[in-house]
This record gives sequence, structure tokens and C-alpha cells, in this order.
Amino acid sequence: MKKVVILLILVLLVRLDVLAQVKQWSLRECCDYAISHSISIHQKTNTTRTAGIDLSTARNSRLPNANLSANESFNFGRAQTIDGTYSNRNTNNTSFSLSTNVPLFTGSQITNQIKLNQLNLDAALNDLEKARNDIRMQVAKAYVQILYDSEMADVAYRQITIDSLQVVRLQALFNNGKASQAQLSQQMATLAKSHLTATQAENSRKLSLLALSQLLELPTPEGFAIVFPNLDELDRLDNLAQLGSPELIYQEALSFKPEIQAEQLRLQGAERSIKIAQAPLYPTLNLNAGLQSNYFKTNGITADPFFTQIKNNFAQYFGVSMNYTLFNRLATRNNIRKARVNRENQQLVLDNVKKTLYKEIQQAYYNAVASHAKHASSKAAVESSKAAFELMKAKYENGRATITEFDESKMRYLNAESDHVRSRYEYLYQTALLNFYRGRDLTF
Repeated sequence: MKKVVILLILVLLVRLDVLAQVKQWSLRECCDYAISHSISIHQKTNTTRTAGIDLSTARNSRLPNANLSANESFNFGRAQTIDGTYSNRNTNNTSFSLSTNVPLFTGSQITNQIKLNQLNLDAALNDLEKARNDIRMQVAKAYVQILYDSEMADVAYRQITIDSLQVVRLQALFNNGKASQAQLSQQMATLAKSHLTATQAENSRKLSLLALSQLLELPTPEGFAIVFPNLDELDRLDNLAQLGSPELIYQEALSFKPEIQAEQLRLQGAERSIKIAQAPLYPTLNLNAGLQSNYFKTNGITADPFFTQIKNNFAQYFGVSMNYTLFNRLATRNNIRKARVNRENQQLVLDNVKKTLYKEIQQAYYNAVASHAKHASSKAAVESSKAAFELMKAKYENGRATITEFDESKMRYLNAESDHVRSRYEYLYQTALLNFYRGRDLTF
């Protein structure tokens, strides 16, 4: 059995050596990589590009347009002649025109449309930042899960070490006739159970690594490892009082959280939409100008050559046109009503987003409170259960306690360690999340 212990130590050393050789990713590196390779982020980026194009289109609507047209027509059959009679005549007509139109006044529709599209672009940029924040939070949660599963795997490996040493001890006693085969078999069964627990813990660790590697869009989790924070620093976690109350954190978050900013911008856009819907209540003025010429020929009648007619028929024009809709079946009135309803709905959306944000902050805060209290109590539980286990171990090795009592004491110690690890990383994540709501970087 000594060979088993030596082999176990060698396996642990090889595992540590492999971890030292592979590149270890920090939380910031994981977040940056996930954001740059996320398909959803690329989709949001394309949405902002589309909003930018819409803004450019709205701005360019102030510019004059230009239209070039050419027309060629042929007429056959009876037609009236110049002396008032009818005869069969074939004619053809060629015409060219170049025209432009410049909007002078549109009831401020263009101005409001430009401002609306600018607000939509700003809202899309905030949506993009919100999507990035969601990725960061998902990565941080998966990162903490790896930390927890890795430490639980280490706890399981320590359990194997403890049971392996006991098997070695009982094997020596059995060889000297001081322990029974039943005692040795029971201890070996306990060791096998510890191996199973370690296997399950190792599988959980690998699955959590897989989950994070998938968030990062890595092709495989093989060779992927993360940076582990200093355990001593984790035990000196931030004082909960320094984080502030949920109300204080919420007030800070309102001023910069992208989801709030996006909906506030959309509320301003809804105000602009009302003004756009009101534009048909005003007349529109347009400046029109153009150039035109044509060529006409009747078969059987001598006509001037093509270019002579084009030159002689060349004409120019410009003018101002006004258009005012007197009645459009109450469409303008209903469009204004609809725009006002949309504004009310957008206000409700904004209120709902604010409430959701406050609930998230409240939940994170009270989760941090609970995990902080659990962290303090579990730390004391680890110390007491460890002392109890060491005492039980000594009694068991001296034959004053059964293997059942030894296993129960060991499990209480390991469960206390498990609770301590879970509360430590839960508090780490929740406090980092609260700091993130306050505008700080999401880091450990």
C-alpha cells in the first residue's frame, strides 16, 4: 500500500506540473476573449452599425436629390393633323430631363428624424455594452464555479490521502497480527469510496472548465486553466459595510448602467416620434429645378435633325412648391395618438428595467450578507471539526474508536470544509457583483 500512496503523490505532482506549464487565464482575459468571440456580441455590433446607417440616411435627407430620365416613344395609327383632319401617321418622340428637389420645410420632420436616429444609435450602443456586461457576469460566475470545484477536488484528494495512510497503517498491523481482515477490508472500502468521491469532484471540475471554455468559444477545454486567487487574500474578504446599502448602490447604478441609459434614450426617442407624427399638420415647401429637351418626328414630314431639335427645345425651370394635406381620413390624428401610447409604453419599460435592476442589487446584497455570515460560522466550524477529527483519528489509531466513528468524524470535517469553501466563493462572487453594479471592474 505504500506504493499506492507514492503513486498518488506522483499523480498530484504531475497534475501540478501540468497546470504550471499551461497558460493560465485571468478573469479579465477570459472576459475580453469571450466578448471578442461571442456571436451575440457580433450581432449587437451589427445592430449598432445598422443604426449608424439609418442616422446617415436621415442626415442626408436634407441634401438635394437628382433624377435623370430619358424616354423614347412610338405612335401608330390615325391622328389629327395640323389642318384638323385625320390620317394615318407614325410618329416618334425622344425626350431627356434632369431634375432636382430640395426640401425647404417639412414641419421639422427631418430634424426630428435625425435626432430620433441619433437616439436610436446611442441606445444601440448601450445595448451593446449591456450585452458585454452580461457576458462578463456569465464568465465570472463560471470562473467562480471552477474555483469552487477545483478546491472541492483538492479536498477529495486529501480525503484519499487520509484513507490511504490508514490503509497502510492497518495493513502493517494486519501483517503483525494486530488487526483483523475485517478492519482492513472496511478501511479499504472507505478508501474506494474516497476514490469515487474524488472522481466525481474531478468530473465536476472538468465540466465547469468545459462550461467556461464554451463561453469563451474555445474549440476544446484541453489545456485550458485559470488563475487561482491567493487563498489568504480570500480569507480577508472585504468588509460588507464598505459596500453600502442596496439603495445607495442602486442610486449609483442608475447613473451609468447601460440598460437604464438605453431605455431612457428610447423614451426620448418616443418624444421625437410624437413630433414626427405631428409633422403632417404643417405644410411642406420644396424647391424644384430641372433641365429638359426633346426630339419629335412624324413620318412623311420633314423635320429638323435630332441634335438641332435637342438644342432648340432645350428648356430650364425652377420653382417652389407647397403641399398641405387638408384631410387624410384622420390618419395623422391616429398616428399622433399611437405615438403617445408608445411613449407611455416606453415609460413603463423604463420603470420595469429600473425595478429589475433594484431587485438584482437587492438579491446580490442579501446573498452577500448570507454568505458572509456563513463564511464566518463555517470557518469556526472547520477549526472545531478539524480538532475533533484529529482527536478521533488518534483514538481510532489507538483502537479506542471504531472505523464508523472515524468516518463520521472525517465526513463532518470534510463537510465543514465544503461549506467553508462554498461560502467563501459565494461571498467573493456576490461582493464582486455588487462592486460591478457600482461601476468597478468585475475582478477578483
